[in-house]
Amino acid sequence: MQGLKREIQFIKGVGPNRAALLHKLGIATLEDLITYYPRDYEDRSKPKKIASLQQGEEALIEAIVVSKMAEQRVRKNMAIYKLIVRDETGTCLLTWFNQSYLKNKFVLGQTYKFYGRVSRQYGRIEMNSPVYDSEETSKNTGKIIPIYPATFGLAQTTIRQVMENGLKIAKEENLLQETLPQYILDEYHLENRKIANEQIHFPKDFPSFEKARKRLVFEELLAMQLALIQLKNQYTKEEKGIAFSKDVKISDVINELPFKLTKAQLKVLEEIDNNMEEAKPMNRLLQGDVGSRKDSGCHYCCL
Repeated sequence: MQGLKREIQFIKGVGPNRAALLHKLGIATLEDLITYYPRDYEDRSKPKKIASLQQGEEALIEAIVVSKMAEQRVRKNMAIYKLIVRDETGTCLLTWFNQSYLKNKFVLGQTYKFYGRVSRQYGRIEMNSPVYDSEETSKNTGKIIPIYPATFGLAQTTIRQVMENGLKIAKEENLLQETLPQYILDEYHLENRKIANEQIHFPKDFPSFEKARKRLVFEELLAMQLALIQLKNQYTKEEKGIAFSKDVKISDVINELPFKLTKAQLKVLEEIDNNMEEAKPMNRLLQGDVGSRKDSGCHYCCL
């Protein structure tokens, strides 16, 4: 099946095995995928100088490789790979575990971008298991990166790649049609649906993310409100309320009160009396102002 109902396993980069993992996240179709929104974001767009890195922070640096990759065998199934990089302010030791494919990945003298968690100990600056890009690319760095709710066996990089492929299909096939009328978009300064859906996943900046979020939240609340109105109208048309006898006069009760009601109070009670003689379901709340001896704490709720 094509369109938004296309099965997730037929999206590029998925297949049967990853489809089973995505099903655990409630993602079975293309529509499920592109409406599976990030839970958080990492700002990997602003590089910092090595000397300014702080203990425990996650940061982006642009640095030149100044050493060959060193391999250290700790035990039979554990190897540590270390690389030294520098910028004009200092040097940083990069460390990866059991990633032998990195041994010939970096070229001496070339500049790369690295993003990872910083450790400062004994005057030495380290970054553990950083993601990286060459100076000209920005697959993992140089932008705002979405973080998705995940499951075991499904890495963030995999989810992001599948999401990019899904959004590409939706864009090329023009699957995300506008659901709100133009006057609503104009009145509330809302982003159109296509742009909002793209920017909620891969925002170019945080103002773009906020605009996308505003649009999607507005649409969700509007749909909920319209559904409640529909249920109420359906209930009003199909259900019958209790019609009270017209022979019972509320004036008989009013005349027994030890105080005199105001004109506004009499008017409301007359409306309630008329409504309760009909078979139409009614929801009404009458609340008196606090501070008046006549109606202080006086509440009437008639259904």
